[in-house]
Amino acid sequence: MNGTSFQLINTGLFYADGGSMFGAVPHSAWSRRYPAGEGNRCVLAMQVGLVITGNGRIILIDTGVGDKQWERLQSTTYHFYDMVDLREALRSRGVMPGDVTDIILTHLHFDHCGYATCYENGRIVPAFPSAQCWVSRTQWDNSQHPHPLEADAYFPENMDAVREAGKLQLIQSDCDLCEGVRLCLFDGHTPGQIVPCFETAVGEVVFAGDVIPIAAQVSPTWISAYDMEPMKSYYEKIRLLDEAADKKQIIVHYHDPGTPCSTVRKINHFFKAEAYKKYTL
Repeated sequence: MNGTSFQLINTGLFYADGGSMFGAVPHSAWSRRYPAGEGNRCVLAMQVGLVITGNGRIILIDTGVGDKQWERLQSTTYHFYDMVDLREALRSRGVMPGDVTDIILTHLHFDHCGYATCYENGRIVPAFPSAQCWVSRTQWDNSQHPHPLEADAYFPENMDAVREAGKLQLIQSDCDLCEGVRLCLFDGHTPGQIVPCFETAVGEVVFAGDVIPIAAQVSPTWISAYDMEPMKSYYEKIRLLDEAADKKQIIVHYHDPGTPCSTVRKINHFFKAEAYKKYTL
């Protein structure tokens, strides 16, 4: 769509165990592609997308971890730091919380949807009161009845107020949010993850969420131990990467602080990520 703009807002950093991030890939291999510090901990980002369409839609893609569970999260091994208040970051870009028309949540793990709600006068309320919040029906149902292996990733207080306010929009299949913004469903990491695709002046952008959370995981077999169904992740990654290579799409890697965006080239049966710097903010 002509006139659609896109920015990334890095809402904060945290640590994740490298073995968990790269699953069965040996440390000697993944450490050549992604830096790790003491104890093989990798630094991850939370890159929120801001899309402003030519017809006036103001769309957020994911919201970061938010600040409601700060004490709870600080007691974990994630050690969140350099946190950014998403609403203040938007205000600095001329966007008020009430201006946001839509929030696309790739999935409902706490590090992707925490700022969908916030505390106001001692109550948890939608952080962006005018916004419709788009989630897949499959992911919503999964969040309500998660497998024990995934249960710790869901915090009900992140979404309850959105549902109670009547702002929750559930999709059942691939669909258009509006002209030039397509919502596509992918499984593997978690059921029914939304991957938004949208047109900008410089090309088509695909927000890969946790299908390909960091550029180092462009290799289809490099699958995180956090993925609930790794066999599905493998095929879903190939599906996304084949289209990205064919259409020369720009891929957003939600968790990558060093290479938040890349393009990919297909070389025989392999894919190579090439950093795309324009959206590094």
